[in-house]
Amino acid sequence: MPRLKLAVAGTGAMGRRHIELIGQSPDCELIAVADPVALAVGDLNVPRYADLPSLLAQARPDGVILATPNALHASQARQCIEAGVAVLVEKPVAHSVEEGRQLLQLAQSSKTPVLVGHHRAHSPVLAKAREIIASGVLGDLVAVQGSALFYKPTEYFDAAPWRQQPGGGPVLINMVHEIGNLRSLCGEIVAVQALQSSAARGFTVEDTVSVGLRFANGALGSFLLSDSASSARSWEQTSGENPDYPRYDDEDCYVICGKGGSLAIPTLRLKYHAKPESRSWWQPMQSEIESFERQDPLVAQLAHFCQVIQGNAAPLVSVHDGLRNLIIVDAIAEAARTGQVVLTPL
Repeated sequence: MPRLKLAVAGTGAMGRRHIELIGQSPDCELIAVADPVALAVGDLNVPRYADLPSLLAQARPDGVILATPNALHASQARQCIEAGVAVLVEKPVAHSVEEGRQLLQLAQSSKTPVLVGHHRAHSPVLAKAREIIASGVLGDLVAVQGSALFYKPTEYFDAAPWRQQPGGGPVLINMVHEIGNLRSLCGEIVAVQALQSSAARGFTVEDTVSVGLRFANGALGSFLLSDSASSARSWEQTSGENPDYPRYDDEDCYVICGKGGSLAIPTLRLKYHAKPESRSWWQPMQSEIESFERQDPLVAQLAHFCQVIQGNAAPLVSVHDGLRNLIIVDAIAEAARTGQVVLTPL
């Protein structure tokens, strides 16, 4: 079959990564980019358009990847849907919950495919973890522990002073990734509460947050988030999926516990009672380390997008999923600000 014709809007770091992967893919080819600023795209040998409407009107791609600033995601996804062009929109799916709701309504009334770029959903280690949980070896889920603990250097904040102000902290920047992971592993989150602190850096924005989670299945979760903790217990530093970060393969960032056993992620260290009828903390558990085949989630996501465009697969991360992630992160920010339990009903 002929390769699909893809375009990329936004040629920043993430856009350039998408462009690189398209160039390596057997399923698609790059035919155009859109960016108001000509950022080193001359070597791509494809037309550059100053804006997305011009690209859609003139290039007519099979699909568009939106790697533009967050504030543009919803409006540009709308432009693609209205043009009948399949779109992969980077997370977050929208700049606000209300924008996300409007986009969801449009997406549900249209036949144009929309995939949201929560690329970790395509992680082989998460796929294997979901498989293990679905097998029932853990039993009914009871408790979840998670962490995203890392240290952002001073120059990160100096380069963009808005990161020192409300809205620039780890809740709104980093937590959306974790919520996507936890929902895919443990199901829907229906309530949150949180405590926050800015004691580590003294900025007006939070640097450390403790989050409580209630899942629809009755399980409870606790999550520690900090951009000021020198720790390796984050997805980036444990999964080994992003070569920009050092990897600590002796650490985990999630532990999923059920009545019958527990699973540590991403090491996939599994402990379970071989005879559930006699399980007890006095009885030893079986221990295994599950294996899986590694693959770059961004590569897997691009292949999946091509399948979605061709109608051979439903989006693994839909607009509804992207909006749920955004709603829950917004609720965590509210809970941290008010000290109240915030419900996130389905």
